[in-house]
Order: sequence, then structure tokens, then C-alpha cells
Amino acid sequence: MKLYLVGVSFILALGVRAQTLQDTISTDDRYLEDQFYLGITYNFLLQQPEDVTQRSLSYGLQAGFIKDIPLNRTRTTGLGIGLGYGVYSYYSNLVASETANGIEYEVDGGGANFNRNKLETHMLEMPIQFRWRTSTATEYRFYRIYAGVKLAYLLGARSKLVTDQFKDSFFNTDVRKFQYGLALNLGYHSFNIHAYYMLNNLFNDGVQVNDQDIGLRPLRIGFIFYIL
Repeated sequence: MKLYLVGVSFILALGVRAQTLQDTISTDDRYLEDQFYLGITYNFLLQQPEDVTQRSLSYGLQAGFIKDIPLNRTRTTGLGIGLGYGVYSYYSNLVASETANGIEYEVDGGGANFNRNKLETHMLEMPIQFRWRTSTATEYRFYRIYAGVKLAYLLGARSKLVTDQFKDSFFNTDVRKFQYGLALNLGYHSFNIHAYYMLNNLFNDGVQVNDQDIGLRPLRIGFIFYIL
């Protein structure tokens, strides 16, 4: 009889322990939302000088990794600090040319020989986000709002002009090296809307066309996908 009671007690103890372990797993408060991300955007150029217009499809691609730093026990708020790479193309009629006096700009009037003209930038990026989400340790489909800033360092820029007669391409040295702006990502699960507005100008101070400062500021809108 004593052996029977000991056996029953042991089985009950194992059941309680298993239930406690299951509860701990289902309410785990130590999980992290570390993520890889991929994004695609359409790039608008705001604050354009007179007669400067966009042409063709100005696109952007970005990818990277974000480290999650939770701010509360349930992990519904946190900070995200990331590192990534972005390439952004801007098609317009603002034509850059290499001369003996440096890089000069002119506005193409839409002549018959003009095909396309673009500025392409390659950036090392650091997103810093305040993060709100409805995730749990076992729920991978959730709503999110990530807002913050994105710091970026220019790795290289290239201007390219294509006409009926010739092609011209060169590394552009008067694009601003250090860039920063406001970023917002919101959506559900892997599918999210991304928006970024640059707070400083795309070109260095003093770069002009037709005696006007080129005060272009990119606005990028598109989609970003998170991969756990």
C-alpha cells in the first residue's frame, strides 16, 4: 500500500512538473524579435529645383539585420538596432557632367536624343527603431509599428547618362556622405509598408544648377519584409 501511494505521488508530481514546464514555454518572456529584413521602394525626389522632374522608375533595394532589445516583460515594446545595405536609383532630367572644373549640372529640356539619366547611391545603413508589436513566444503572425531614424553612410555614387549618341558614366563625389532621416514600418506578419524621409539634402551644400542650390530630399515608400 505504501509503495502504491509513493507511485501515485510520483506520477502526480511529474504531471504538475510537466504542466508547469508547458506553461513556462507558452508564456516564455525571454524570446527576441531579432530579424533579417528585405525591402523595395519607389524613390521620390522632393524640393526639386525649377524645371527638374523625375523620369522612369526610381527604385530602391535594402537588406540587413536588426537586433531586438525588449523594454518590457511581455516583449510588446522594444528597441531595434540594425545594420544593412541599400542601393537607391534616382532617374531625372538633372544631368551631371565631369569637367575640368569639377562636376557640373544642367537640366535637360527633353530633347529627342535624351534616353535616360540617373544617380545611383550605395549606402551602409543603421536603422534605430522604437518597436511596438502584438507578438508572443508562440505567435509569429502579429501586428507591428516600428518608428525611428535611419543613419546612413555613402559607400559610393555613380551618375549615368544615356543618349542616342553616347553613354557617360562616372563616380559622383558631391553626394552627401552622411545621411539621416525618419523611418516608419507598419503592417502585419511579413508584409509591411515602409516609408523613409531624408532630413538633410542628397547633395553637399553649395552644389547648384542654374544658380540654384540642389536641395533634393528623397522620400522612399514601399514594402519591407521581416524574416525571423
